[in-house]
Amino acid sequence: MTYPCVALIDLEVGEAGTIDHISLPPADQQFLMRIGFVPGAQVRYSRRAPLGDPGVYSVDGTEIALRAETASYIFVQRGYRSGLGDLP
Repeated sequence: MTYPCVALIDLEVGEAGTIDHISLPPADQQFLMRIGFVPGAQVRYSRRAPLGDPGVYSVDGTEIALRAETASYIFVQRGYRSGLGDLP
């Protein structure tokens, strides 16, 4: 089953997906990849700040706050690919 690819910012709180690609300049992509935002990684939108920005995302067992502007350039497939299991 194929899930639609959407921007990370489009997930609802509690929703998860698998990172498909990042559409940012190479230096920004490298930074995000060093902190766990790599294609194939599972990410969950954990919670949002009281004023809505930044959002807190769980990836590879770590919670990371990202501004909405950055999250809008990270694309995920909603849900999980089969065989990957659930996030903690």
